[in-house]
Amino acid sequence: MRRFFSALRGLIPIPGLRRRGPLVAVLRLTGTIGMSTTLGRSSLSLALLARDLETAFNLWGVRAVALVVNSPGGSPVQSNLIFGRIRALAEEHEIPVITFTEDVAASGGYWIACAGDEIYADPNSIVGSVGVISAGFGFPDMLKKIGVERRLYTSGEHKGMLDSFSPEKAAEVKRLQDIQKNIHDSFKTLVRDRRKGKLKGGDGKLFSGEFWTGAQALDLGLVDGLGDVRTVMRARFGDKVELRPIGRRRRFSLSLRGAANGSGTFDELAEWPERLLAAAEARTMWSRFGL
Repeated sequence: MRRFFSALRGLIPIPGLRRRGPLVAVLRLTGTIGMSTTLGRSSLSLALLARDLETAFNLWGVRAVALVVNSPGGSPVQSNLIFGRIRALAEEHEIPVITFTEDVAASGGYWIACAGDEIYADPNSIVGSVGVISAGFGFPDMLKKIGVERRLYTSGEHKGMLDSFSPEKAAEVKRLQDIQKNIHDSFKTLVRDRRKGKLKGGDGKLFSGEFWTGAQALDLGLVDGLGDVRTVMRARFGDKVELRPIGRRRRFSLSLRGAANGSGTFDELAEWPERLLAAAEARTMWSRFGL
């Protein structure tokens, strides 16, 4: 019954609205995942995307939803939440989802890309990096050199685990690696399920964290073809296909401008160092892929 009404709504004319051809909603997913930064690039989270996703799948007469992904990754939780919401809406409305990768769809970016029933890449896109990474710094020797004593008080044996100013402990590293393995296994299961019967190559290669160009990813079965959203959608739905952009409203950050000119509130100014660190971390993630 839902399929009947889905087809019917594309045939019934709406007063005052004339469409040239089939309608495809286009949603751009650009930025690091789960990182709130106002410097240079945007970020992705389910909270920020939920309304746009609902809009895309509820457009009258929409024939498909195209996801244009450009992300180096980030939070595995937000990656999975976004993936899950896209799949839930696709199944609820019985609308196909086609993913297109731009500069990079790596790590969490590829996680989200797998929400598509098909994935297309530019020959030069960076695709893959199916793995989990955690990075930090250790400063215990520096503290000794400058004469600073570290004082850390916790309630809970492992509450201060992997503290940057304390000596590294093998048991704590092992605990982190166990968590990473659990997340990695979840990632691998998702890719195997979504790319079932398409993957070419052993797990040791596909799930090593390595990344490839779009052309190489095609040979490995990580994508279904090469092409951009306009070319592929015109080939599928005809030259009169209407590509309807669905995008987040972007605003200049008040806290960013306030901090820059000294007019921001106390809370806004206090957030400035944290935002700088988030922006630096995001910049590092993009630079891993030469971007």
